[in-house]
Amino acid sequence: MLSSQEKHSLSGSTYLDHCSIEQEPPPPLRNYLWLTIFACFCPAYPVNIVALVFSVMSRNSYDSGDYEGSRRLGRNALYVAIASIIIGLLIITITCAVHFTTMDF
Repeated sequence: MLSSQEKHSLSGSTYLDHCSIEQEPPPPLRNYLWLTIFACFCPAYPVNIVALVFSVMSRNSYDSGDYEGSRRLGRNALYVAIASIIIGLLIITITCAVHFTTMDF
């Protein structure tokens, strides 16, 4: 029995109907741009700029059709943005602790 994708020609040979095969849609874009922009407000400037660059590179890869590269760069942007936020919170905490412990009343 022949599948619905195979058709017979007049000579009896079969060929696949490639036009009826549906292409699956591209995966969703996950470049975490909103998180990397938020990370830019933390005081860990060299690190959060790297996260922003990874995020923009992820968007460019997605637009060019490189979905695997886009996913990888987006994941890197996520990890670097989280590290930037943690480093920024540590800097804020240490600065506040030093400031309030050395205050003269």
